Amino acid sequence: MAITRRAFVRRAGAAAAALPLRPRRARAEGALPRMSMGSPMPQAHPATTCLAAALDAIRAESQGEIDIVLYPNSQLGSEPSMQSQLRSGAIAFSVTSVSSLQSLAPLAGIPGVAFAFSSYGPLWSALDGGDLSGRIRAALGKFGLHAFRVVDNGFRDVITGVRPIASVADLQGLKIRVPPSPLLTSLFKALGASPTTINLAETYAALQTRIADGMENSLPQIEATKVYEVQKYLSRTGHSWDGLWILANARAWEALPADARALIGRHLDAAVDTQRRTFAQMDADGEALLRAKGLIINTPDREPFRAALVRAGYYAEWKGRFGAEAWQALESYTGPLGA
Repeated sequence: MAITRRAFVRRAGAAAAALPLRPRRARAEGALPRMSMGSPMPQAHPATTCLAAALDAIRAESQGEIDIVLYPNSQLGSEPSMQSQLRSGAIAFSVTSVSSLQSLAPLAGIPGVAFAFSSYGPLWSALDGGDLSGRIRAALGKFGLHAFRVVDNGFRDVITGVRPIASVADLQGLKIRVPPSPLLTSLFKALGASPTTINLAETYAALQTRIADGMENSLPQIEATKVYEVQKYLSRTGHSWDGLWILANARAWEALPADARALIGRHLDAAVDTQRRTFAQMDADGEALLRAKGLIINTPDREPFRAALVRAGYYAEWKGRFGAEAWQALESYTGPLGA
């Protein structure tokens, strides 16, 4: 192709002038770059299937002039690597988890505070608009990232091959795989576990070879990664929520003409709505499905876990790190935390 992905940002001004929806011949002359979207999500995850359908629709409606290619399952590297590629302009779009974004823009992790949200109503209100969403988007903007909306990756549970997690004591010393998230690392350390960061695509092998004793993730993600094949116990701790921001390199995004941005934004919005509905159904069906695959499932009382975090100073620490104003914005949706 005449214009490489790396060259796109450097030549975005020139490309933007040629980008309005035009005859297919313009693309053949190299006027329009093919853009890449990286994602850590497995092929079967609804974030992958719904976004792939949206990109197909964008391609069709623009008669091939807007061609965004999705690379799921960490094909373009780990989440930190994809964040770096996105900021440099090597890729134009990415799907990046709230938990891993915290390492780049700390405030991005605030929706994942342990036991903050117990249902989706206040969660989507917080993230689809309002003060908290605005603060997160502004924080991402400082790193040259344009944020669309968040796709769902669910409330997270613990799956292990060692023992069920019925109490805080059951976590003591367990090596639990977590994403590169300071918030989740802090949570499991406060509960006495030994969290370890492993790339999602490498987690199955790590659990199979006992490099890790278990992992924590949502039911659809546990199903999609097939880790139930090498683990035995699923404990419905619901300790944290995680989702994925759809992001663009802000310079590349602003270089696109208004009609192209409107078309892309409309289809991505529709994909988010579809993904959330699909994920909710998968989550509702997940426990029965995983039980049928042989997992032993329990639902512990969550209050002792929350109380242990209060005693460990977890909430006080993160209120200090996020700042009083951001914490107040969070509590306007969740109610008081850490009391």
